[in-house]
Amino acid sequence: MERELLNVVGKPVPKRDAHYKVTGQALYIHDIKLPGMLYGKILWSEYPHARIVHIDTSKAERLPGVKAVLTGYNIPEIRFGFYKDNTPLKKGKVCTMRDEVAAVAATDPDIAEEAISLIKVEYEPLPAVFDPEEAMQEGAPLIHEEHGTNVLKLPWKLVAGDVEEAKKRSAYIVKDRFRTTWVTHCCMGTSGCIAHFDPEGNLTFYSITQIPYLAQRDFQEALKVLGLGDKKIRVIQTYIGGGFGSKLDTHPYEYIAILLAWKTRRPVKIVFTREEEFRCTSPRQPTIIDITQGCDREGRLTFREVHMILDNGGHTSWGSTTPSVMMMPISSLYRVPNVLYTAKCVYTNNTYCQAMRGYGNPQATWAIECSMDQLAEEAGIDPMEFRIINANQPGETTPQDFKISSCALKECIEEVGKLLDWKQKRGKRNGRGVGMASLIHVGGGARVYRSDGCGTIVKIDDFGKVQVFTGATDIGQGADTVIAQVVAEELGIPVEDVTVIWNDTDVCPWDVGVHASRTTFIACHSAIGATRKVKAEILKLAALTLGVSEEELDIREGMVFSTKDPEKKIELGKLLRSVHYRSQGQMVMAEYFYDPDTVMLNREFKGNFSKAYAYGTHGVEVEVDKETGQVKILKYVAVHDVGKAINPMLIKGQIYGGAMMGIGYALTEEMIFERGELKNPNFRDYKILTAKDVPPMEAVLIEPWEELGPYGAKGIGEPGCVPSAPAIANAIYDAVGVRIKDLPITPEKVLKALKEKEGKD
Repeated sequence: MERELLNVVGKPVPKRDAHYKVTGQALYIHDIKLPGMLYGKILWSEYPHARIVHIDTSKAERLPGVKAVLTGYNIPEIRFGFYKDNTPLKKGKVCTMRDEVAAVAATDPDIAEEAISLIKVEYEPLPAVFDPEEAMQEGAPLIHEEHGTNVLKLPWKLVAGDVEEAKKRSAYIVKDRFRTTWVTHCCMGTSGCIAHFDPEGNLTFYSITQIPYLAQRDFQEALKVLGLGDKKIRVIQTYIGGGFGSKLDTHPYEYIAILLAWKTRRPVKIVFTREEEFRCTSPRQPTIIDITQGCDREGRLTFREVHMILDNGGHTSWGSTTPSVMMMPISSLYRVPNVLYTAKCVYTNNTYCQAMRGYGNPQATWAIECSMDQLAEEAGIDPMEFRIINANQPGETTPQDFKISSCALKECIEEVGKLLDWKQKRGKRNGRGVGMASLIHVGGGARVYRSDGCGTIVKIDDFGKVQVFTGATDIGQGADTVIAQVVAEELGIPVEDVTVIWNDTDVCPWDVGVHASRTTFIACHSAIGATRKVKAEILKLAALTLGVSEEELDIREGMVFSTKDPEKKIELGKLLRSVHYRSQGQMVMAEYFYDPDTVMLNREFKGNFSKAYAYGTHGVEVEVDKETGQVKILKYVAVHDVGKAINPMLIKGQIYGGAMMGIGYALTEEMIFERGELKNPNFRDYKILTAKDVPPMEAVLIEPWEELGPYGAKGIGEPGCVPSAPAIANAIYDAVGVRIKDLPITPEKVLKALKEKEGKD
């Protein structure tokens, strides 16, 4: 469709579920109650590393109202996780303080809580290790003895070009070490699920998962060990109170609910308390990053070398795979011809980590963009100009073999410079400073599984109302809204006439899950494919009714009409109702499965694994109090290359939310662990930013038409949080001349750096 003729796409349509949420009609997992439902509770480990000598559950079993007590010793073995090194309930030993030791199901949550307190566990404490560099040393305690090492045997290495030769040819080189810490997702809705077996042994699972169809596959393994391998699993998604990657895996508590439900033959609900949400879910993993970069005398990048150590924690979730995404900015943010990257994921007795918004990109970009400012200074080039010199361009192929179609990185950088009044404000060193940082992220899906596909079924009823059954999952980002918009655009009907159904695996077609900012790109392509089939069928039926050719027919505002003779027309609902009374009556519906022609990364970690790539630049002006080290953000601008904005209001909402998450990552958020124990498991002590902390902020959309995207669009869900931390760090350096290299950038760290600088001066 011609870009200028769009009627619904590009408009700020409110979220379809907004009224349900603000009126309290949206049902979250906490709201669901089934007849005869029991309540599950989990007993967590008292030690970060210990042998389990004995578990006494007798008192808990005798407590009135308790219907089941499970330990790792009275359940069949179920192994899961990326390395299959995790189990629902632990036996033999525990490896973290969030390890699950026992579980109960009772008629009341309070009874379940009391039963847990009655379980007595005898432990033999073992030597523990909490520093990943120490965990790699000879003689360090082994977390999983069967591996013979604490270093995961994952070959994270990317080589492009010849870095050593490029070093010899470089005019300027900088080298430094940067660190990031644990931060958690802070979803407003805590984790929870309900497992329920019908009399025939089929499982219905009420869930807040981001991967309903992959979860089906994982849970099938659990059913096999229960002797139920031939039974059906139905996943029903409730409204999800925040995802951000936290629900991209299957978790021990979900298997525990299934085991308790099978043991009792009654529905079992497990819902975390807020403290459990902090202590017992998986955060963003910490990193130690050594980065070296070089450029020639004109400021053109010559090489980038990065070596990382990641704290894997006691078990392996999806956190261990983030190096595959970290490679993306390391190899392809700016034009850098020679790249060397290695990463080691290391077992420790800390909490284990998983996916979180950006999936490793914020950690990698933190080091890259701080280093870019350092290199620009070494070369004597303005940091903004340095980025423009090296900006990616449309049509290029990166060292990782990414095919860049549309790219407006240069325009993003220039717009940030304009909005910050960069040339006038930079370099004053008067306590105020400006900084910027850029990003690249997948914007057209990401083939991290063999399929990156999504299915859609479109059905239209007798009154011209459309039902769209999509495999896509909505975690608050507005997936149902943008899908409704593209379907309405294709059919020429009001968006209010489109209903999107997404939450039931018995009803909806398959999808690989909501991750990698893929939903708008992949699910909308799928919805468009199914809708075009439906439209073709409608026009064929209308041609027979109106006595004209299909080619001259179109639909607008619910009316099928001839473009040559507007008097020949019929209301859509009337046409469809008439179809059922013909001798060859039929329903009008169609299905479509979209899977882009991308590839999985090969053994060298190269290949075009996304159909399109999103870019952006964030800029910030700060004021630093030299007496206290306090950093105040005076202005924050976020400029993003989004392709065509299908819904600019929702995109800006994603950017605002992402930027605030990134600012928290930069300045305040930190999970404080002491010997594996989390010391700040609540919103009082974990310093998440709130609405009152939002600085003056502006989101700007740059819209280069992405020819490969649905209506020219790219994905945008994750990028908003990626460049915030380095932009702020760069601004602080511009303001007072100190560079903080480990997150978060607290007043204490700034003040210490200022005092050290004064001592050197």
